[in-house]
Amino acid sequence: MLRLPAVYNDEEGIVQTPPMKFKTLAIHSGHNPLDHHGAVMTPIYQTSTFAFRGVNRPGPFEYSRSGNPTRKALETCLASLEGGAFGFAFATGMAAETTVVMMFEAGNRIIVHSDLYGGTFRLFEKVFRNKGIEAVYVDLRDLAETERELARGAAAVWIESPTNPLMNLVDLRAMADLTHRFGAIAICDNTFLSPYFQRPLELGVDIVVHSTTKYINGHSDVVGGAVITNRAALAEKIGFLQNATGSCAGPQDSFLVLRGVKTLAIRMEEHNRNALAIARWLEARPEVSEVRHPGLESHPQHALALRQMSGFGGTFSFRLRGGQDAVFGLLESVQVFTLAESLGGVESLIEHPVSMTHSSVDPAVLAQMGITADLIRVSIGIEDVEDLIADLDAALSGDRRN
Repeated sequence: MLRLPAVYNDEEGIVQTPPMKFKTLAIHSGHNPLDHHGAVMTPIYQTSTFAFRGVNRPGPFEYSRSGNPTRKALETCLASLEGGAFGFAFATGMAAETTVVMMFEAGNRIIVHSDLYGGTFRLFEKVFRNKGIEAVYVDLRDLAETERELARGAAAVWIESPTNPLMNLVDLRAMADLTHRFGAIAICDNTFLSPYFQRPLELGVDIVVHSTTKYINGHSDVVGGAVITNRAALAEKIGFLQNATGSCAGPQDSFLVLRGVKTLAIRMEEHNRNALAIARWLEARPEVSEVRHPGLESHPQHALALRQMSGFGGTFSFRLRGGQDAVFGLLESVQVFTLAESLGGVESLIEHPVSMTHSSVDPAVLAQMGITADLIRVSIGIEDVEDLIADLDAALSGDRRN
């Protein structure tokens, strides 16, 4: 159970608020109307600079790259939701990832899950490898293999759980414990589940990364990222880099993410219900060879999902028996689903990882990951589930009625 920031009362002084649950924190954490002339919603502080109170007397904010009240409200809220002490909001999810990797130095090795988002792979291989930071790809489901690589020396382990797009899981507590035994830090991309369904910091992870573009904002109208930690030394490095590189989120984007996060819990419940219902429906279809959804009993890590997650989110993948031709036929036929990259919005999206989100990854690497041409990834929105199933049914059956 977490606490809201203290509420200030002019007559009575500081009033400590009681512990709050997730839905309440999502609405109230980071904002006190009394600090903003009574504004119930956090105002957009659309200003580049802030007046000093006098010579050598700055206020709490000086320059919006270094800190902005709207961004600070978002950072406080996100930290509260993840159970963290320090939060940082960035212009994009990739800006958040880049800032975290910039904490490391030439010669450092980072052990990275071998099945991961194409943009993260590109960041490690096309940006940081030639700067001397080496990514070593390991199946983090294999603790023995991971331990062998840690014994060779590593500064960090980079985790996605669930992975994008194969929905493989990593045992976060076991991985964090193993990482710490070798003096490294554990970093987890928690974008697919949001803090509503998974809280890696509580399982021992040191840093959590999000693309707030996705579920946290939830309305496909802003891009953003976040980093949360409980470790003051790491927070100091991240805060320094955020300011020094100017990778921070702007006030307008921070406001939009703050507005979205207020309904995160309600949306995640609906995403979860719809996605699980559609995954079960797809599992029974003869055209489908495999459904990769951790909420299904057929998922090889279903027991782990039940242990470390409180829900399964709205994104999963499946394979068609007809290969790429069948995939393209389905993508051309759907009408309620939108063919687009990204995920986590209120609308349902569908995409082909090989030719879309992971197109920058070498085909040989994709094959090693298991990302093949027969794979489709869906982000299930909050529409009526019967309409979504009817759309897929018509597209799979070749029975598209106008």
